[in-house]
Amino acid sequence: MRRMIGNRTLGVVFFLLLACVRPLAGQASGEWNDPRTLDLIERARVRRAAPRADSGLTNYRANATGYVYFFLDREDSDERTLVKVDQIALEVYWAQPNRTKQRIVGLRDRSALPNRMRYHLDHLTVVQDEFGDVIRMGDGDEVRAVPHPVAPGSEAIYDFRIADSLTLHLAGAPEPIRVYEVEVRPRRLDRPAFIGSLFLDRASAAIVRMNFTFTPASYVDPRLDYIRVSLDNGLWEGRYWLPNEQKVELRRQVPELAFPAGGVIRGTLRIGDYRFNEELPPDLFRGARVVAMPRSLRESYDFDAGLYDGLAEEGLSPTPDLSELRRQAIELAGKRYLSGLPRLRLFLPNVSSVLRYNRAESLYLGAGASYATGASSHLEASAGYATGPDRLSLAGTLRLKPDDTHTVRFRAARNGLRDLGLRPGTAGVLNTLSAAVAGEDYLDPYFATGVGLELERRVPGSPWSTTLAVDWEEHRAAALEDSTSIFDDQARFRPVRAVPEGSLLAARAALHRLRPPATTGGWSGAFSLEAGAFEGAGYLRPVVEAGIIRKSGDRRAAMELRGAAGLAIGAVPAQKLFLLGGQGTLPGYPYRGFAGDRFILAEAEASREILGPWVRLRGFGAVGWTGADAGALPADWGVATTDGLRVGVGAGLGLVYDVLRLDVARGVRGGEWQVIVSVHPSLWDIL
Repeated sequence: MRRMIGNRTLGVVFFLLLACVRPLAGQASGEWNDPRTLDLIERARVRRAAPRADSGLTNYRANATGYVYFFLDREDSDERTLVKVDQIALEVYWAQPNRTKQRIVGLRDRSALPNRMRYHLDHLTVVQDEFGDVIRMGDGDEVRAVPHPVAPGSEAIYDFRIADSLTLHLAGAPEPIRVYEVEVRPRRLDRPAFIGSLFLDRASAAIVRMNFTFTPASYVDPRLDYIRVSLDNGLWEGRYWLPNEQKVELRRQVPELAFPAGGVIRGTLRIGDYRFNEELPPDLFRGARVVAMPRSLRESYDFDAGLYDGLAEEGLSPTPDLSELRRQAIELAGKRYLSGLPRLRLFLPNVSSVLRYNRAESLYLGAGASYATGASSHLEASAGYATGPDRLSLAGTLRLKPDDTHTVRFRAARNGLRDLGLRPGTAGVLNTLSAAVAGEDYLDPYFATGVGLELERRVPGSPWSTTLAVDWEEHRAAALEDSTSIFDDQARFRPVRAVPEGSLLAARAALHRLRPPATTGGWSGAFSLEAGAFEGAGYLRPVVEAGIIRKSGDRRAAMELRGAAGLAIGAVPAQKLFLLGGQGTLPGYPYRGFAGDRFILAEAEASREILGPWVRLRGFGAVGWTGADAGALPADWGVATTDGLRVGVGAGLGLVYDVLRLDVARGVRGGEWQVIVSVHPSLWDIL
């Protein structure tokens, strides 16, 4: 009966996985460079070149406010870590003949992690002329010489086609505006060029919106992965097409190194409160085009919104227009590679994949390479050597991303390191240091060789994602290769917990809800169901997790509650049991000293900044329970059930933006005192 339940569920999940893997592509109607489209582009060129004085406009002034975010993203997930947020207020001026001035009157910022970020001026200011005939960004250090698609002679550089006709509701316009969307692609991808869409007013051919990115040859900075831009104009007083909103997003990485995290800058500015044809001071336009008020005045500016209000409204996930731009650019480029980074780079899944130390591998050395096989496909391969067992490990992943919604991964591994337990005990780098210096190894390792297929679906702008996966693996037990640490012969390692060896075929379906990153509150959750057969014996393993967090408006105080529960049914192999105890789960008890085929865990944490970003006071607690039928736990693991509820409490300090954490914990019933050194959980996957 147990085997029947596991195999049936495995088959259902496998069928769903295959049914969901299908290509998604959109087709635009219209022909490239047909007379109608080229006539529209010529009208747009004439309209753009006409002096604004012809409309009766001699000058204007406006106000602009917005945010600039600097954060770390993960290419393979929606996880984002805020590093710095800036809020800006500008006074914007224009006068005939095309004179401009912008004054930064408000600017404040706050860092969530240490950084030395300084922005180019044009990341903090408004684009008033749709970039002119030659597009420059980053003061020419990022993009320098890209011809504008309606600049004189653009037909020799670009292809155009009308992709759609639609109606837009615009700022300043009393009635909806009918526009044409004109797709633009470069004739040569090996030159600096624009890729994207122009939205042109059907009546006047004025530019209403521009959504675009660039060819790889456009990027001056070799660290640039991409730049994406969205500019919206509004129709003010029914006749003046002027800036309404702009969004700019750029991503950087070390060009020689493929690392899971990249640095992203995203800026959003909204422009309004226009006043036309008023008398302006005669010396207003003298000197630099962008000036700033003294720092004390900028920081004391009375903003209408809070420093983090933009995050509460939009979050750090890609906005739908920028997400759609990526898909469109790939289609327009014929699915050619569009990143400014090299196709072939060194690949490091995390710091510990290069160098680590533990009692089962001893010293491990590794390296890898990443190759972009196309615009939306990457091949990643890595190899490593463990000196203890004298064994080579190999891993490879082919990742296909046909759009911003779906990702397909094909995986293969030989002698891949696996860890028992509900979650990691600490970050990889800290585990290496702890094992080498103190003989405390927070891994319970075994090794796996096999292949897998995974489909992930994430909707841009939505916190929800789903995953379907199927894996076949051969599991092999690890052995104790080092009995004492490198630097202390008296620090002895605990035994390695042996797992049953054999083949595992498993399928998994999961539903995740990610809490919007960097917001002041929200909830996250996950439900996963794994159905598998180990050496022909079936099992089911459902697990549910949830968490909620609340932060004060200034982010100086926070409270977080988390809960998890799981159940393993059928012929459950030991490596699929649940382990609790010690740091990471139940502080104040022996590390992973409790086990079971069912568990409940509830955790709470409160913290408050007490000395700038340098010192944060923390308090935490956890309640856990495990249960198991007689004989379900391996006799040689030295574990038992919790025999009722176990409670652990502790307090400590978060240092330097809460990156480094020093805590003291105690188990309330049959526990012990523990000193715990850790880093912020958002950095664990990098380390």
